[in-house]
Order: sequence, then structure tokens, then C-alpha cells
Amino acid sequence: MATATAHRVDWNLIWAQRGFRYFFVAMFVSLFGSGMNFAGVSWYILAATHSTVKVSWQVMVMTIPGLFVPFLGGVLIDRFDRRYLGVVLDLVRGFFVLGTAYIAWRGHLQLWHLYGMTLITGTGSAMYWATVNALVQEVIPSSQFTGANAAVLVGVQSGMLIAGACVGFLYNTAGIAGILAIDGATYFVSAYCLYCVRQGYVSPRDRQKYPREFNEATEATAEALESGEMPEVAEAGLSLAVYADMREGFAYLRQQPLVRALGITHSIMMAGVVSANVVLVALANDILHAGARGLGFLEAGWATGAICGGLIASQLPGKRRMPLYVAACAILAAGHMATPFVAFVVGAVMMQMIFGFCRALGGVVAQSSLMSIVPRHFMGRTQSAMAILTTLVQLLMSFGLGWVAQGVNLTAGYALLALLYTGSTISAVRARQLMRSG
Repeated sequence: MATATAHRVDWNLIWAQRGFRYFFVAMFVSLFGSGMNFAGVSWYILAATHSTVKVSWQVMVMTIPGLFVPFLGGVLIDRFDRRYLGVVLDLVRGFFVLGTAYIAWRGHLQLWHLYGMTLITGTGSAMYWATVNALVQEVIPSSQFTGANAAVLVGVQSGMLIAGACVGFLYNTAGIAGILAIDGATYFVSAYCLYCVRQGYVSPRDRQKYPREFNEATEATAEALESGEMPEVAEAGLSLAVYADMREGFAYLRQQPLVRALGITHSIMMAGVVSANVVLVALANDILHAGARGLGFLEAGWATGAICGGLIASQLPGKRRMPLYVAACAILAAGHMATPFVAFVVGAVMMQMIFGFCRALGGVVAQSSLMSIVPRHFMGRTQSAMAILTTLVQLLMSFGLGWVAQGVNLTAGYALLALLYTGSTISAVRARQLMRSG
């Protein structure tokens, strides 16, 4: 079994890569807009309906595409230029978000418009994050995966930090239309930055290095497409090749228990972060009585902790990473159990900072380990498999949190989140054991 190897982080080497600088800016800008969108839309729905269930529907609509898109998305990511895929996904989502902003500006916005926009952006996101995570392998030396992941996470959380701090103040002046317009514009900036990452078309595959992936079905498809004849042969061959890629990806995961353990832990943590938004808006409104500004402070606290966690994780020696990974999951479980009892804004913001710190540390350790373990031509399918699992957990948790928070109380909702993170702690312990034995 392959294991992750820790290398000293060389920031000069990382930032010397022109492509990575553009990649960092793309992530910063993209998450700034997405952070404003997610917080602004959640607050708008809660203010308009006073229902955590309606907020949970927004999260569910956003995550449902993740059940289906990654099956094909993982194959596309491992077959086509990841830079171009990211650009197309940004442009499509930008057009739809700006369209919704125009509807809101005209005063005709309804809930189904927001749900429809969220479905489109969720469909793009279901493939986008697996694409850009795989793209990191192409723009940074393999010895610097830990530092690169930490830098990306800092860029992502910096964007969310500014968005979280701004959304609470801008919402009362710019309204939902202004927030959506800002988000729509950021997609086009992100697309331009991804386009500038490098020049030319680069396939994730290498015919000489991975000859078994170019089988008879692939060759028959290529010949039929080039000649323009026998379209039924091309269609059948392409379907067979896609199926073969999917089967090969699942076979790889079955043979890699460490990859599965890291992937499960990371998926649970990701699902917890997104689905927690259902109860976070209720915490700001019902317990803290802090309104949209309070929500902005909570989001900013989380992102501040995440930036610190990402920077610290990049400097950890290899032997410290997995024990702290397990500890981060355990702290998330205990902390979410205590959150609803912290009924003042400063204390709640501090809790969010701790959660952001733990989530960032865990994310850097998991992603850098996976990039060191998983071969480049399997990374798209591995990331997509994690995305499918994340989506399943998010859907269940989003519905469960909305129903429990409204039908029982907010404390019960946070207890459900604590139970979820307990599961991630168990999986992290398993990953640590496998890494030590490997």
C-alpha cells in the first residue's frame, strides 16, 4: 500500500509557480462570491419564511446533483483538460446567478427562482471541486502538496472570511440582488484566472505510461469519430470506455483501505460544514438574536480559524499530522454538542473559530495525503467518489437538521451534528492505524 510522505514546505517554490498564483486567486475570488451567495440566500429564505426546513431545502437542492454528476464527472476529469472544464463550469454558473440577480433587482424574486439557481450552481459545484482539486497536482511539485493544499485552503477561507464579514453589512443595503450580482461577477473572474493557469491543452492521461487505459474500445471510438463513419460504433465504444473507467476507479478504491478511510473522514467533515448552515442561521436568529450581522460575524469567525488552521497544518511534521487529525474530529464532535449553550455572540464566534481551525487542519492533512497516495490518472475518480459520499451525507443531514431543529429544538439539531462528527472521528482513527501499519 502506498503511504503519504511528508516534505518540508517551501513557500518560495510554491509561489514561484505562475500557474499556482492564478489558481490561488481563482479560489479566493470564487469562494468570496459563493460565501456571500450561500449566507445571503440562507438568510433571505429564513427571513421570508421563518422556517429552518425551507433553509434545509436550499442545502438539499444544492447537494442533490452530487448524487449523479460525479459518476460521469470523474471520468471526464480523468479524460479531458481539467483547466478547460473548470473554466466552462465557472462561466455557466456565472450566467445563471446573474440572471437570478436581475430577477431580484426587478422585484419578481420567488423562492423557486432561488432553488432553481441553487440547483444549477450545485450541479456545477458537484464537478467543479473535484476538477480543481485534481488540477492542483498539475501545477505544483509533488513534494509541496501539503503547502499547496494549505495555501489553497487559505485562499478559499480568506474569500469566505471577507464574504462572511461583508454579507451581514451588505445585505441590509444591497439586498439579495446585490449579493447575487457580486457572486455572478466573481465566476467570470475565476474563469479568467483558471484560463491563465497554463497554456495549451493538457490531457491527464499518458498513453505510454498507462497503456492499459487505451483499450480496443477507446481505439474503435477514436477511429469512428475521426472518419465520421459508423456513429453507432463511436457511441457504443465511448459508452464502453466510460463504463470501463468507472469500473477501474471502483476497483482501485476497493484495493486501497487507507484512501477509503481518508476519503470517508474528509467527506463527513465536508458534509458537516455545509449542512451546519441550516442550524447556523437559526443560531444567529433565535439564540443570539444578532440578525444578519451576527451571521456575518459567525461566518467570519469560522473562516478566521480556518486560515490559521491551514497555515499551521502546513508546518506540522509528518508524525504529528494524523494524531492532530483525529483530535480535530473529536473537538468538532464535542464542540457542536456545546454550541447551543453558548448564548452570546463573542462566545459563539470563538466556537466557530475553533471549528474552522479543526476543519482546515483536517482538510489539509486529508487532501495532501490523498495527493501523495493516489496516482494522477485516478485522482478525478477518487475525488468524485468522495463527492458522492459527501452528497449523500449532506442530503441526510440537511433534511434531518431542518426537521429536528424545527420539530424538536435547536439543541437536538446540534446534537445530531455532534453525532456525525463522532463518526468522522472513528474513521480518522482507522486512517491513522492504516497509515502507521503501512
